[in-house]
Order: sequence, then structure tokens, then C-alpha cells
Amino acid sequence: MNRLQLPTIFMAVGLLLLLSSCKLKKEQTAKSDPDIYYTCSMDPQVVESKPGKCPICHMELTAVHKSQQQKNDELKLSPEQMRLGNISTDTIHPGYTGSQLVLTATLNTDQSKTNAVSARIGGRIDHLYFKNIGEYIPQGAKLFDIYSEELNNAKQEYLLLIQKQRTLGNSIIDYNPLIEAARNKLLLWGISDAQVNELVKNGKAGVTTSFYSPVGGTITELTVKEGDYVMEGGAILRLADLSTLWVEAQVYSSQLTQLRQTGKALVQFPDFPEKQPMEGVIDFVNPEIDPNTRINLIRVTLSNKDHQLKPGMPAYVTIKNPQQKALSLPIDAVLRNGKMSVVWVETTQNTFKSRMVETGMEGNGLIEIRSGLQPGDVVVVTGAYLLESEYIFRKGSSPMEGMDMDNMKM
Repeated sequence: MNRLQLPTIFMAVGLLLLLSSCKLKKEQTAKSDPDIYYTCSMDPQVVESKPGKCPICHMELTAVHKSQQQKNDELKLSPEQMRLGNISTDTIHPGYTGSQLVLTATLNTDQSKTNAVSARIGGRIDHLYFKNIGEYIPQGAKLFDIYSEELNNAKQEYLLLIQKQRTLGNSIIDYNPLIEAARNKLLLWGISDAQVNELVKNGKAGVTTSFYSPVGGTITELTVKEGDYVMEGGAILRLADLSTLWVEAQVYSSQLTQLRQTGKALVQFPDFPEKQPMEGVIDFVNPEIDPNTRINLIRVTLSNKDHQLKPGMPAYVTIKNPQQKALSLPIDAVLRNGKMSVVWVETTQNTFKSRMVETGMEGNGLIEIRSGLQPGDVVVVTGAYLLESEYIFRKGSSPMEGMDMDNMKM
């Protein structure tokens, strides 16, 4: 190497040392700045103290100032994350909401119009005049004949007192109270006045005694057969008045918020497609939910004067709640965990915070917000589940865990 080349080499080495010193100084400056860290917009779990490439997707890391980060209960996203997560927002405004539910139902007997006919006295059922379930029994029709030794003795006692009064005439014994007491005993056992008068007229007590139906109705239950012995108070049959029927519809617990007893109920019958839908009102909502099926029952009472409808028939109940002015959001904007409902609200640009809300009716893809939001709030309408997942990933817990339902922010 000649002497002329030495200065050139020394100048090149010096330049390299100067550049390395500047780069090292820059890296040391970056490392020494406690307000800056580097992360990847695609993989936010990557956090580095110096610039470089993401070890996962090999994109350039982005510098982030800690002083500009969100509060502990907020979540800030980059524009790239907003785009990839399809996260969009909308300003909530009052609108009109309503709902319509179509429920499967079954026609059942109106239990408020059923009557049980029981034996007023013990004995043997000698004859039944109606023997089939579904038969209609008019009021006053003969139901059964019963053989009762106790009842026969009471009838004989009554006839004997009348005979003594007629024979002895005006004696020192006043038979009137005794006769009246014996007559009342027969009446209390279900013997009618006409039967007692017939007994006096004939002067002879039959072996069996007939009993008549106190009400009219259709037999829904028959518990005895001819020849059976019944105890006093034992059930003979059950009658139902089918002029009105109950339509009992199944409602899942998640649909209960859509039910309002002011709403109209239209009932349709698949067995009678030509029959016009009948209008009714919800007159009962079962206060208890089956824990196994999470199904509740509601009841609509219908008139059935022509007796075309029968218990056991299927039906469809359509419940339309009137529209009313309220705040509403797309259903997917509300996150629910069985205990509470939350939405994500944009506090500043690309910065979000979860907020608890109280929901109401659902219908047409919308859900009513009864409290928790105000008109003008900017709410995430798509991508709420991704925000929830990102929050859990960064913070280690769900934002719902720190919420208090008793102190919900209105």
C-alpha cells in the first residue's frame, strides 16, 4: 500500500465511525426516552423499546407516546385496527321502536270455568248415565244412581216421622222440628226439593237414589265406573265450560322484555286456515320460569261460543307492541352476558369506553335502550365483540367485571 492511499483510508474509517456513533446515539436516545415504546398495528401484543420490525408479521413498528395513551378503562385503536376490525360508529338519536312476536301455542280448557262433581255421601255407583269423556251434560241432567245404606236410612226416618205426625195428629209431641231436621239432612246430602216431595208423595224410599248435574259442561275427567264404591266427597267427574278457552303460548326468557300486556294478540289456527284470526289480550304471564327449559307461559282468553275450537288444538299467537319513541341501536351493538348489557361509546377519536345500558323491546333488528345513553352519544354499531376481545387481551379482564348494576351510569 503506498502512502497516497493512507489518508483516503483514514477518512473512510473516520466517516464510518461517525455514522455508527450517530446511529448508536439515536438508538440510545430512543431507549432512554421513557415516554416512547414501539408496537405493531397488526399485532398490538408486540411491545419493544426500540424501533425495528415486528417479529410476527415483519411490518415496521410504530412509535407510541405513553402520555397520549387512553385511560385505564378506555381502549385506543389505530386507524389500521379500525379498518381491519370493521369497527364503525353511529350517533344515537331518538326513533320509533316496536316489536312483533310469533309464538307457538296450544288451546286449553279455561280452568276458571271447570267444576268437579263429587259424591255427597258414601255408597256404590249403581248406574252412570254419561260414560265417555267429551260428552256434553246439560245442567240438571241425571248423572248417576247410587246405593247408600246411610242415605236409605235417612229417607226411611223422614217418611216415618211424617207417618207418625199423620197418625197421632195433635199430640203432646211436636213433630214439625223433627221433620224439618230430617228434610234438611236429605237436602244437605244433595237430594233436591223435587225429589223430597216425590218421596213424600210416593211414601216409599227406593233402593237407589239419583243425583243430577248442578251445572252444564263437557266431561273432561271421569274417575269412577259402575259398581265402584265412593267415599263421601270422592270425585265422580269433572265438567268444563268450553264457551271460552285459554290459548297458552311458550315464551323464552330472552323474549320477556318484548311482552307488554297493552299489546294486542292475534290468534291463528293451522287446522282452520280459512278462519279469520281472533283478537285477544294477554291476561296472564306466569311469574315463574322453568329452570330447565327457560320457557315461560303466557295466556290469552278467547271466546268459543260456536264450539268449533277444541282443547289441544295448536295455534299461533302474534303479539304486536305499539310503536313508541325511544333510543334504539342495532342488536349486535349490545353485548350481553346474562347479567348485564353494555355498549362501546367513543369518547375521543378512535378511543372507546364500555358503558352499561338497560335494554327493552327488540324487533326489526333493533333493540330499545331505556337508560345508560343520551341522544348524541357516539356508539360502536359494528365490531363491538372485537373491541371486547381486544380489551380483554390488553387488560386481562372483561370491562363488565368492574361494573356495578346498582350504580349504572345514566
